[in-house]
Amino acid sequence: MSAEPAGVESRRPKADASGPSTRLAHHAWPDLEGRAPLVLLPLGSFEQHGPHLPLDTDTAVASAVAGRAAARLCGEVEVLVAPAQSYGASGEHEGFPGTVSVGHDALRLLVTEIGRSMLRWAGRLLVVNGHGGNLVSLAGAVTGLRAESRDVAWWPCLPPGSDAHAGRTETSMMLRLRRSAVRTDRAVAGPTDPIHLLLDRLVAESVRGVSPSGVLGDPAGARASEGERLLERMADRLATDIRAWQVSGRGRLGTAERQPVAVGAMR
Repeated sequence: MSAEPAGVESRRPKADASGPSTRLAHHAWPDLEGRAPLVLLPLGSFEQHGPHLPLDTDTAVASAVAGRAAARLCGEVEVLVAPAQSYGASGEHEGFPGTVSVGHDALRLLVTEIGRSMLRWAGRLLVVNGHGGNLVSLAGAVTGLRAESRDVAWWPCLPPGSDAHAGRTETSMMLRLRRSAVRTDRAVAGPTDPIHLLLDRLVAESVRGVSPSGVLGDPAGARASEGERLLERMADRLATDIRAWQVSGRGRLGTAERQPVAVGAMR
């Protein structure tokens, strides 16, 4: 095995535990020439997640699921994970400081232009979505791109049985991903009614009118071990859906499971 010349760094992307880097940002352009990989684009939000979770929770979850799925597919499908897009459509959370929303029109245009540009060299694009409020504009952008004969789809990070927002599910996942960012001493319960019973009020009053804390659910009992289980289950499902690559008329990859209505999906 030959060594690199002294004082000169290798031009190959650094390897991680599973082999060559799956992070798009680690590569130089010659690494990509003639390869046409599948690119995963994590799409999240920058919005309030109660008094105890960080503003980038949705982005962190989408990035983790995309990265884990890419590792599972190593040697089967050539996959690269693009830098995450953190700003989404979060108007329902704008009653809370820290939230930044670009709105549906801007997000639809952003995903459309990212897709057009990326698919000049990539073979396929999959947007791994971590925020339900993005769905309207995301589905519109993806179906538009598919109408232009581009191979693109979206996939939702929504574990079956999860609560609506900043409750036990998201708290467990963030305890696993970034425990130091979870302020457990601030965690409080919000309304725990089934989300379909809150929809009318959420539409009329936005999230702050329904929950002054911003929490919809109860973070009590959250555990990092549960977060790990949820992340692993989503990554397994995502990898399975990528292998099959069956896209619905709305551009969704895979078969929808029964899932809760996401906050923001109704806007």
